[in-house]
Amino acid sequence: MTTVDVNTGGYVGSRNFDDTIFKTNLEAAQTIARQLRLRNLGGIIIADFIDMADEEHKAAVLTEFNKALAHENTRITVSGFTQLGLIEMTRKRTRESLAHVLCEPCPTCGGRGQVKTAQTMCYEVLRELLREARQFTAREMRVLAAPSVIDLFFDEESQALAMLSEFIGLPISLHAESGYLQEQFDIVLM
Repeated sequence: MTTVDVNTGGYVGSRNFDDTIFKTNLEAAQTIARQLRLRNLGGIIIADFIDMADEEHKAAVLTEFNKALAHENTRITVSGFTQLGLIEMTRKRTRESLAHVLCEPCPTCGGRGQVKTAQTMCYEVLRELLREARQFTAREMRVLAAPSVIDLFFDEESQALAMLSEFIGLPISLHAESGYLQEQFDIVLM
């Protein structure tokens, strides 16, 4: 959902406050329509125009908005002013958004916007070690992971690693890979 809030930016006309609001809303109607088209915004769109008391002004702003949207080649539904003075509309997106075309997902987090902590990764490594020890036969297991994860295994999680090694009956060695991201790890069976 996209919301647009219209304001005067502190400008108040020299004569009539209502006239300034009306002119600002008329200008905003054209600008909003142009921005929707340029940014290829789709879905539910709410435009919060400056409150107008005069019903004729509301009708004129709505007419201007519909006229500005008439240049669109996409399906648009505008449902007039609500009781709160908002214009609700829907617009079908015609192509990928500009951000989608110009950008790519972050290679570290995969576009999620977050990376798992080193401690969380330690627990994932421990679970995977246990899973692989139950599934495969090996003489030793080697963990390849980011330095931050390996450092944590040598420090705070050393006891958990030792307990797991004793439980599965296999030695577990650790190797820091400087090229690994924090969420990457491999387990090598030897």
